Amino acid sequence: MTLIGRIIKASIDLRGKIEIAPFSPFISQKRVLKKLIRKAQFTMFGEAYNFQGMLGNKNFVTKFRAVVPVHDYNSIFSNWWNKSLHDQENVCWPGKVRYFALSSGTSGSSSKHIPVTKEMSKAIQKASLKQILSLSKYDLPFSTFEKGILMLGGSTHLHQQGSYFEGDLSGITASQIPFWFQHFYKPGRKISREKDWHAKLDEITHKAKDWDIGIIVGVPAWVQLLIEKILEHYKLKNIHELWPNLEIYVHGGVSFEPYKKGFSKLLGKQIYYIETYLASEGFIAYQDEPNTRGMRLIINNGIFYEFIPFNEDNFDADGELKHKPKTLLLNEVKANEPYAILLTTCSGAWRYLIGDVITFTNIEKCEIQIIGRTKHYLSLCGEHLSVDNMNRAIELVSDELNIDIPEFAVAGIPYHSLFAHKWYVGCDTYNDSENLKKLIDEKLKILNDDYRVERRSALKEIFVEIIPTSWFYKWMELQGKIGAQNKFPRVMKNKVFEDWEKFVASQHKNINQEV
Repeated sequence: MTLIGRIIKASIDLRGKIEIAPFSPFISQKRVLKKLIRKAQFTMFGEAYNFQGMLGNKNFVTKFRAVVPVHDYNSIFSNWWNKSLHDQENVCWPGKVRYFALSSGTSGSSSKHIPVTKEMSKAIQKASLKQILSLSKYDLPFSTFEKGILMLGGSTHLHQQGSYFEGDLSGITASQIPFWFQHFYKPGRKISREKDWHAKLDEITHKAKDWDIGIIVGVPAWVQLLIEKILEHYKLKNIHELWPNLEIYVHGGVSFEPYKKGFSKLLGKQIYYIETYLASEGFIAYQDEPNTRGMRLIINNGIFYEFIPFNEDNFDADGELKHKPKTLLLNEVKANEPYAILLTTCSGAWRYLIGDVITFTNIEKCEIQIIGRTKHYLSLCGEHLSVDNMNRAIELVSDELNIDIPEFAVAGIPYHSLFAHKWYVGCDTYNDSENLKKLIDEKLKILNDDYRVERRSALKEIFVEIIPTSWFYKWMELQGKIGAQNKFPRVMKNKVFEDWEKFVASQHKNINQEV
């Protein structure tokens, strides 16, 4: 074993044994907010809402929430962030913004420009270090800490637009990794700069034989495709034949449950799966111990949180935020209740609706779980079907039938005078759509009481169509959303669904013509 591996392992273990003094999460959050207000008090935004006056107020948290409006992307960009794109400084955060992360989520077609300040880059690095230190709670061999870390992210080649650079957040952060990490970082600077996704996967595949990988980081769909490509190229049965020291897979962005069964077939032994919640707006949470589905909220690292109860009082049927929603602070939330997250950050996001919906799985530990997005729920007639319900149903059906279903999408459609759900399921080893429909319906009735009730009334039918998994990835490529952090939308609405149906019809037509 190398000396550096021993040092890292010893440091992680020592950090895990240090007793941390009890703290109040809410007090930590108040300190974060005061620091953010103080830092931004002389910006355009801070002066518009009199941040300087708030700092002398004992009830500055209450004042802040009463004065500063809630923003979605369109409102904060049109009123504030676009000024930073046009070379103005001191807009929502001191100085000029040099980096913007491009993010279109899973449904929007045009790219969003999310500011990434120097302070946010440092906060992300700090949170990443905290996650590494949490590995003290995992039973890992010394050798893991001297192996390569394969990070399958976006291109680190950033596009310069006047006074700023834009690109994937993974590309921005990878281009700024500390010098000491370069020894472990794969695929390395040269391949990471590759903009063509297929070329990048080819280059990684050809170099894979030269690496000894201990940790893989990336979105499940693309990591699975890469591993399958490597196995095919080298004629291997599993990835541990090439990388025997692979111990950890760090994933995020989407639920891992639909992929887990297929992913495990690519392995030669069990590994740890660790979930992380790194959004374009900041590093929000990570799983800090094994055998738990919750992620620890990062409460003292440049982000102040508020939580909007995800219900009819605050959101309409399309997931649009209503005027002046009720917000809760960290000391006011309850376990197992759905909340949309508002972020106030050191990148100049102020009471910003990120779009994710979470629940608290453990209030005392501030552990959360992502259960969907505000606009990715189906509630045509009160069924309140979440992406979490869908993922869980697919997981249960996959286990029962012993099949892999890595991708699926659902849409609400009119049916006679009432409603129905239309499922598209990606599966390459099973074709009994009627049985699949019956099982999905049964599982959802168990998982969701509202769904069960509506299946007896307004939700008259569900339809299931099984299609090749490759169609999902081909459609994403046609949308310009292949690779890195792009995810297929689990719920489709309006024009996105119309375009998807046209695409599926064209694929069927191509098959018929070939026959």
